[in-house]
Amino acid sequence: MSIVVQKYGGTSVGDANRIRNVARRVITAKQSGSDVVVVVSAMGDTTDDLIKLARQISDKPSAREMDVLLSTGEMVSSTLLAMALENMGHKAISLSGAQAGIRTDATFGHALILSIDPGRVVQEIKNGNIVIVAGFQGVTKDDDTTTLGRGGSDTTAVALAASLGASVCERYTDVEGIFTADPRVVPRASKLKEISYDEMLELATYGSKVMHPRAVEMGQIYNVPILVASSFNDYPGTLIHGGLMEIRNKVTAITQDMDVAKITVVGVPDTPGIAASIFEPLAKAGISVDTIVQNASIQNITDLSFTVTKGDADKALRIVGPIAENVGARECVADTKLAKVSIIGSGMQNTPGYASTMFSTLFASGINIQLITTSEIRITVIIADDKANEASVALHKAFELEK
Repeated sequence: MSIVVQKYGGTSVGDANRIRNVARRVITAKQSGSDVVVVVSAMGDTTDDLIKLARQISDKPSAREMDVLLSTGEMVSSTLLAMALENMGHKAISLSGAQAGIRTDATFGHALILSIDPGRVVQEIKNGNIVIVAGFQGVTKDDDTTTLGRGGSDTTAVALAASLGASVCERYTDVEGIFTADPRVVPRASKLKEISYDEMLELATYGSKVMHPRAVEMGQIYNVPILVASSFNDYPGTLIHGGLMEIRNKVTAITQDMDVAKITVVGVPDTPGIAASIFEPLAKAGISVDTIVQNASIQNITDLSFTVTKGDADKALRIVGPIAENVGARECVADTKLAKVSIIGSGMQNTPGYASTMFSTLFASGINIQLITTSEIRITVIIADDKANEASVALHKAFELEK
């Protein structure tokens, strides 16, 4: 019998009625002939509420204790779902991440899954149980509880699907699938029937909140198809996979990311080792740097710009400012009123003209481009954040994605 892993997000299990609705969906999957393993997130805003509560107790709670605290949210929803299934006449058991065999490193708050021993899960399936696994968590070799960071339950689900040899990982949430743009920004956005791992990874990395990049990457590595659909209706979702794709517009989707800040070091001496002296301390401080642009040197003086999240902007300035002064740069400045807008599509890599269409469309809309970055299947521009929605609408129309 095949195994299906289903994952339900926080809104899907937000209250008792929604948990009962999830239970009915799980039973339907079970009755269709598959063994079902379910991964759940914490109910609604539980994680945020627990973080706020911890901050009321301590200004600097330890990372270890925070992980123990936050892991309880998923335990609550998993046990309640197991109770709902039992109340509807079906055998079910809830398991913590540790009980499900999920081993991680000891990076509290952002742990990485090192291995999964699915033995307990397999045994419970053989016992006739529907297995409910608390997402977002694992355990270290020293039996300390860890959490996997934002989107961690997605990662749990895909990792379990890979370890169990599941036919598919179904991710149910409050959206009906992957769209050609954010429907809240672009009303004419259309739902995609399918999308490649590569395209989805770019979407997830550059603004889409539907799937976490780590989960998509894991699906690609282990070739686990991922279905994204709504838990509130039975409309067809979007399948993320690595098989043959139907012929379509070579631009698949538009995405935007409003969490962008730019740091610019002005008047940097163009000498060996300057970039290393700036980016090594940022890496050690745990600050992720994205787009990096260095202007052409004039009389051995250049400007160096890079982007970080808005939440890291002040910290990055505090680190880079003294370095800039030490190397003789003129000044170090930040701009936090920025956004990234990207066009993404696997067909772009061998076809010319997409960059020119993108840039001319933005020019016609009076939108200034500050920075540009690309991959084989993506072109990203950094623009003023108050122009992001307008840019997405214009680009969606220019590339005829509503068709």
